[in-house]
Formats: sequence, C-alpha cells, structure tokens
Amino acid sequence: MRNILVVDDSAFEQRMLMDLLSEQPYRISVAFNGLQGYQLALANQPDLILLDVRMPNMDGYTACRLLKANPATHNIPVIFLSGAGADEERIMGLSIGGVDYVSKPFSPGELAARIQVHLNLARRNNPPVIAAEPTAATPAPPTDPDAVLVAAAKRLIDDSLADVPGLAEIARSVGTYREKLSQAFRAQTGMTVFAYIREQRLRRGQQLLSESDMDVQDIALLIGFNSAGNFATAFRERNGVTPSAYRQAAQAMQQKKTPDA
Repeated sequence: MRNILVVDDSAFEQRMLMDLLSEQPYRISVAFNGLQGYQLALANQPDLILLDVRMPNMDGYTACRLLKANPATHNIPVIFLSGAGADEERIMGLSIGGVDYVSKPFSPGELAARIQVHLNLARRNNPPVIAAEPTAATPAPPTDPDAVLVAAAKRLIDDSLADVPGLAEIARSVGTYREKLSQAFRAQTGMTVFAYIREQRLRRGQQLLSESDMDVQDIALLIGFNSAGNFATAFRERNGVTPSAYRQAAQAMQQKKTPDA
C-alpha cells in the first residue's frame, strides 16, 4: 500500500484530502507544518508528499529544500497544493524540486490523477532495491542535519548567483538562523558562506568563458558582479590571468583537442 503524507496547517484541508485519498488504496499520514512534515518524511519515508506552501513555523518551500537536500528523502515526489497560484510561486515550487504545483481550489479528480501519475513515475525512475548492509566501500548516505542545511543552502546559492539573498534570508529559506548556518557552513566546507558565494561565482564565470561566446560584461552581471572590472579583478586574483586571457587559452586548448575535419 502506498503511503501519502499530507502537510497542511488547515484541519479542513486535511480532512478534505483524506476523504479524497480514502477512496484509493493509500495509507495517509498528516502534518500541520513544514518542519513536522519534514520530520515525518524522514521517519516514515512516504511514497509521495502533498505539501502546502503557507504554513507557520516552516513553510512548504523551506521543507521542500530540506527534503531535496537530504539523501534519505531526495527521491520522494512532492506535489505543492497552494492557494498561492501566481506564476512566480509556481516557478519557485518547481525550481526547488517539486514535481507538480496544483492551485487551490482544485478538481478532486484531477488531483487524484496527478498523484497516480507521479507515483507511477517515481516507481519507474526509482525501482525498489534490496537493502544491503553498508560497508566501508559503500557507506550509507549522510543524513547529518548540518550537512543537509549546508546542501540546501548551496543549492539556493547556486541557483541565484546573479542576485544571492542576504545571509539571514538564506538561513531562513533553509529553516535555520544566520549564526547556525554560518557555523555549519564553516564546519562542513571549511569556508564562510560569503567565500563560497564568491568561489561559485568565479567557477561559473570560468565555465561560461570556456563554453560560451558571451561578453565578459554579460558574464559578470549574470554571476553577480556589478561590473566587468570587478569580475576581472576577482578572476585574476583567483586564476592569475584575466578573463580574456583565460578564454583565449581555453579556446586554444579546445582547438588542439578537436581533430581537423
């Protein structure tokens, strides 16, 4: 029997969803906020999660970031159910890992069909495997809470290099506070959050210089520098060459690797 976790702070919405799902051969569990839902998902490993967005203590977006950052829950499909149906809300839900976004009020029949589709897709993409005892060669996936926080924060940063939120907003978006995130980041990565942001921007800049014909100014803005000059200075400090010189060397190297037609 498939297990569905319903996360919604409204008792009325919970009852409506339970009535709908009771017509199917599902086992239902419920949570009243994102934090409780995340904890239940860790404990019970549901087959699918129906997740509201606006909730106290921890909203649905934050819970989804943690679910997708944790190897133990990464593959559980998340369907957002929300009265917030603006395009940016839907894009946010899908970009952080939701497989679907259904606006309230919804058609019960359509929701039931979407649930079945995503359950089938999850089974096809993640077939059950026979559990084996972890060994030194195949260690169990890490589920340390600080590692999950840092992984979620890294993904948020990597997805928003052009306009990275402030430290307090990053911390809030992964369900913690700035001091805790800073401490966890140093322990897990050996660098500060700001050092990581700078490093990722420069790495992305390297990639774009090597793989695209974008102007250096456009690359600088895309990765969060306010001018080509600032990007060039930071790039040279890290790599010992200017962005233009790096691009020329990368292109020359690529030409050597490409056989003549």
